[in-house]
Amino acid sequence: MAYKLKKTDIGIIVVLIIIARAVLLRTGYVSDPRKPETPTIEFFQDDSTDILKVISVSTEVLWKHITIEGECDRSGLGEKVVEGNMLINCEGTITLIFNPTGDVLGSWTFTPKKVLPESIIPASERVINPEDEGKHYNKLLVSREWWYFTAIFNEDSELPGWAVSISFNHMSRTDLFIVYPDILFITLHSPDGEKYGGIIERERPILGDFSFLKDPVLQASYSDDMFRVSFEKSYVQGQEPNWHIHIEGNNIDKNNHKILMDLQFFAPSSPLWIHNNRLIQNTNANIASYVFVGCDVSGTIEIDGFSYNVEGVGHHEHTWASGIISKGLIRGWDWSHMKLDNGWNIYYSNYYILSQFKSTKEYTINPLSTLLITSDKGEKLTILDDIEINILQSDKVFLLLNIPLEIEISAKAGPSQILLKTFKINLDLNLKADNTLDNVWKKFAYVGMKIGRAIVSGQITWSDDNGDHIEELNGISTIWNMRH
Repeated sequence: MAYKLKKTDIGIIVVLIIIARAVLLRTGYVSDPRKPETPTIEFFQDDSTDILKVISVSTEVLWKHITIEGECDRSGLGEKVVEGNMLINCEGTITLIFNPTGDVLGSWTFTPKKVLPESIIPASERVINPEDEGKHYNKLLVSREWWYFTAIFNEDSELPGWAVSISFNHMSRTDLFIVYPDILFITLHSPDGEKYGGIIERERPILGDFSFLKDPVLQASYSDDMFRVSFEKSYVQGQEPNWHIHIEGNNIDKNNHKILMDLQFFAPSSPLWIHNNRLIQNTNANIASYVFVGCDVSGTIEIDGFSYNVEGVGHHEHTWASGIISKGLIRGWDWSHMKLDNGWNIYYSNYYILSQFKSTKEYTINPLSTLLITSDKGEKLTILDDIEINILQSDKVFLLLNIPLEIEISAKAGPSQILLKTFKINLDLNLKADNTLDNVWKKFAYVGMKIGRAIVSGQITWSDDNGDHIEELNGISTIWNMRH
């Protein structure tokens, strides 16, 4: 039997279809082809640097279709939203809205940072030249020189919370009483106990750079454009404020893991001379050291064939001295670069001039201590001269050799820091070794080192025109402790 539809029937069917479509659209069972779909964009909020970073985007979307409400710098954005895009210098609440649909993509609030009173530093103490970055061990009274780099990787990095320490060392022969004084230190430590790297030692010809038969493994040079230090296939090269580090070799890891590194260090701020025996022309000093804090670090690390992209915050230190002075007067040291959760960085170092037979004790007079704090990656520095150290726990590696495991540091402005003392700054820090590489040299005299990752906790208080302030301090640090 054939059915014949009347015009009224067709009209009713069309009306029903329209009603059904409207219901399905309203209930969300079907999407309106005329209305664009709201993309899914994931962001990482970094309070320490006031950055909002794109970590994933579900589909192609243009920035012109997104309204950004709030105070931030968007000048670095391209046409399309892509992974790695960043809104920088964010202040207050930032809200992103997808214009075609009116949907809110997300909202993030950045808390204003507290400003710590800064030290007054002569301009000459924050300037280096190309010659300063080059080698000094070719001078008569300088026989020991280190180029030292560390970093803590960010949480959105592919190795979150890992710590790396790299040092190219021209050691004095008296430092360790060894014939292998060219040393490359490489350590890589994770938050969960993984550790890679080692200490690579190479023999140096008796005549050093003046040998006619064999060149030293560690080579250093500089020009007006660049300095370079190499150790077999590994090297660091560059010039302030950029340095590139390449690590490669068959003996990089003591457990035969294959390690490759390519890291770029960028110093957003000027360095600070922390030790020298001259008022001017520091490069001619027999004892000198300068440090860059708050360096931006990025690059790749490959472990056993698996490659990881990394970003983080680090420091670079260059130091040189007479081997006689360092061996005769320096009985140990503690170094640490701290990356704190609030975006601050702290650099701490202390050289001990007394015997370290008993390392678990307090030190109230520390003439060779340095402690500096920065909240903006080194642009402004707060230096505290009055430092007390309490070693709470040590690792006994030999009868008379104790390497610190946990250190308590108290610091405030010293008597000569008259202006800074008015702010009543008091810093209390605890550094506890978390994952380290330990090494002991046993020839003639025991020398021990502990290099790696530590946990930081504590607080700082101060007063200014806006009242009393307290800031809780938590984070991760690299440490390097030595005793002999």
